[in-house]
Formats: sequence, structure tokens, C-alpha cells
Amino acid sequence: MSRYDSRSADPSSYRDRRSDSGFGGASSYGSSVRTSSSKRDYDGAESPRKLDLDGLTPFEKNFYVESPSVAAMSEREVEEYRQQREITVEGRDVPKPVKSFRDVGFPDYVMQEISKAGFFEPTPIQAQGWPMALKGRDLIGIAETGSGKTLAYLLPAIVHVNAQPFLAPGDGPIVLVLAPTRELAVQIQQESTKFGASSKIKSTCIYGGVPKGPQVRDLQKGRLIDMLESHNTNLRRVTYLVLDEADRMLDMGFEPQIKKILSQIRPDRQTLYWSATWPKEVEHLARQYLYNPYKVIIGSPDLKANHAIRQHVDIVSESQKYNKLVKLLEDIMDGSRILIFMDTKKGCDQITRQLRMDGWPALSIHGDKSQAERDWVLSEFKAGKSPIMTATDVAARGLDVKDVKYVINYDFPGSLEDYVHRIGRTGRAGAKGTAYTFFTAANARFAKELITILEEAGQKVSPELAAMGRGAPPSSGHGGFRDRGRGYGGGRHWT
Repeated sequence: MSRYDSRSADPSSYRDRRSDSGFGGASSYGSSVRTSSSKRDYDGAESPRKLDLDGLTPFEKNFYVESPSVAAMSEREVEEYRQQREITVEGRDVPKPVKSFRDVGFPDYVMQEISKAGFFEPTPIQAQGWPMALKGRDLIGIAETGSGKTLAYLLPAIVHVNAQPFLAPGDGPIVLVLAPTRELAVQIQQESTKFGASSKIKSTCIYGGVPKGPQVRDLQKGRLIDMLESHNTNLRRVTYLVLDEADRMLDMGFEPQIKKILSQIRPDRQTLYWSATWPKEVEHLARQYLYNPYKVIIGSPDLKANHAIRQHVDIVSESQKYNKLVKLLEDIMDGSRILIFMDTKKGCDQITRQLRMDGWPALSIHGDKSQAERDWVLSEFKAGKSPIMTATDVAARGLDVKDVKYVINYDFPGSLEDYVHRIGRTGRAGAKGTAYTFFTAANARFAKELITILEEAGQKVSPELAAMGRGAPPSSGHGGFRDRGRGYGGGRHWT
């Protein structure tokens, strides 16, 4: 996000501020801040007060005023609320959670957008994360996909942007959000555009695979390192930094790029670190770059699946997969959106071609597709024109398509974290969903952990999978999905 205006900055309260600004890439917003009293200390991290801040414009980042109703909550009431909503907190001087949107103290223009979106109450990550983020401290948020994390950092970002002096020509963004995939970055930009519109906050999304021109124009008036090295933008004004899906970024090998970008951002920024899981690599990076952070965990820090998703696992051989897929589609196809995950781009294309030859309305999305084609496939899928989409893990995170009724793991992923994220594309925002998984002898090493995830979510474990979990060799794979209910069976008539 960024704010450009020829007028002098309005010295009035941030609640009354409006701006012309930009949010970019990976996703980014723009503005700047007066240094608050917050320090930065997370084990080895050094307080910015000890670092060289000479020449940096002071900025403001603590905007939280506790409402009377929140202040009136006793410690017992706070504890009961956190237990009820599975909220665990760590850190010094942790603020109480909020129970309603009015308790947060968002400006009216933000409240209007919340009302327009039809939200009933804050999700657990929002209830606890909003007060933390608005206080200007660094924050670690651990919550499953589909839990409302995006708005947990975007709405405080809008407040942050509107409190800062307007950007001058040549200034870069004020808020920078880094995300692992184009799809997630685009989704973040769409949300920031929607909720920032009433403040005239502009945003742009930077990623590879498309012409630079429009992105450069957005930034001057992904690909983020390219933009920095070609001097098309800079990060001097970034005071609010978000790393979204930090675990996935590390899985994809982006740690060197993350460190290069972070090295160019002022050390007294506010940093928010969001992840669905908390592996050692993510914790190590957080210790390097966060100072004195709050930490909020929704649910158990252990890996677990959304309980609103019914999970079915079928033990099959590799050669049986395609016929099993067709039979499954005949059972479940009713015009609802079906997302099928493959391990490889080649496999994704092959299965999609075969499905189309057999009369199924399938399109594919993966990293070798041009951005224009990926956008088109996604729009066809969202509109229901092509209700079957095959995908590699490019779509496992950040793909927020309403009403994905079924997820099918044609290939089991390379980690249990990716399994949880894949099936999390259904059962979103309180809806129910169903996930089907083909599990082969080659996946046997994941059996024990998969059983743990299934049992934690109250799902049935087949005798064949249980045997694999005990180390027994797999059966011949003639089992099938159970409890599917009656299906549509008319898939081949789609055109």
C-alpha cells in the first residue's frame, strides 16, 4: 500500500484520515510511522533502539484503545473466552481479546466495509490478533488456512497506512505483504482493494510471469527483488511488514529472497508473521527478525485438519488411480466445484487431457502455465463454467474459492502439512466439505501421521490404512470410498 497526495499531511487523528495510496506485492501497502516505544527482542534479535536509525523519519504504530466492554472483562472471563475459542497466547502484556467488531475501535470507514461483507463476529484469530496488531508490536500468528488470517493483518494495515504522512513521488509502499504464490498474492490484493477502497488506499501485486509495465506504473505512481534491483521501487517507507504463509515460503526455498528483502526494510518496522504450522525453520527465521513479539495460536500448535471436512482415504495401486477417479466423479458430480491435486505439472496435464477426452469438464492450473492462463482457468472454475480443476500445490494455499465441495488428492503430497492445506480448500468459512485421497504403497511412510490427523478429526480409519500404519505391507487396493452418499453420475454429459 502507498499514499500519494500533493496536500500536506493532515495532523488529525488517524480515525479521520483518508489517503491516496498503494499496496503491493508479493503484495504491498504504503505509508510511514512515528517510532513508538516498542522495542524488538526475540531471543537473538536486536532492539532497533540499539541499531542505527539516524535519518529515518519517526513513525506511529500503536493505535489500540481498549474499549470499556473489553476493559471490564475479568481475567477469568478472558480465560474462559480463550478456552472456548481455542486461543493460546504468549508474550508480555498481551491485550484482552475482543468479542465484537465494535470493541476493536476500527474507524467508521473500516466498520462500513465489515458490515458490507456481512460478517457476524470476529474469528478467533481476529478476536485476539487485531488488538495485538493495532498495538504496534511484532506478532506471530499460527492458525489454520481459512481462519480469517488475511483480514487479521489487512484491517490493522489500513489503519496503519491512514495514520502516516502521504507518500512523495518516488517513495515505495508503506505496507509490504510477502506471500509464496501468485494466487495468494492476488487474493490478498483483492481483499486489500475491497477493504481499502473507502480510504482511497491503492494496492498493487507483484509477481513473475507477466509484463512488468503495469506493475512498475503501479509502484511508481514476486518480482519484488527485480523491481528493487532495477530501481523501480524501494522499501524505505515500509513500516508494516507481513509474511503470510511463512512455512510455505520456506518449504519452497525462498529464505534467501526473504532475507534479502528484509535487509532493505527499516529495522524498527512492525513485523507480522503468519503461518499455519510452526516448524523449526519458521521459528528460527522469526527469532532472527522479530523483537518482543506477541504470539497467538488458534487450536493446537500440532498439525490438524479442519473438523468440518469429511476425510476418506482409499488404498489403491498407481495403475488403479484413473479408473477410481472416474468412478468417484460419477458418484459425486452434481455441478459443485471439485478440486483435484496432482504432484507434477506433467501429471496434471495428462489427467486433465484424459478427463476432457472422457467428457469431463476439467481445466488445469500449475506453475508452467502463463499468468493469463492461470487467471482464466481460475475464473472459469470460480464461475462454475468448468466445475473440475486439476492443480499442483500452486493451489494448495491461498486459493480462496467459495463452495469447493470436494477435494481429491489424486497424488498424495510430499508432506502432511501440504495434505492439511490441500484439503483445507474445502470446508471454508464454516461450510462443510469432503476430501478423498488415493494412498499407495509409495506413501506408506506417511500412514502413521495421517492416521493421527484422521483420528484427531474424528474420521474413520480403514483397516488397510491402519495396517500400513503398523508397518504391514499394503493390500491389493480393491477397497473403495465409503459413506459417499448418492451421487449425480451424469459427468459425461457436461460440455
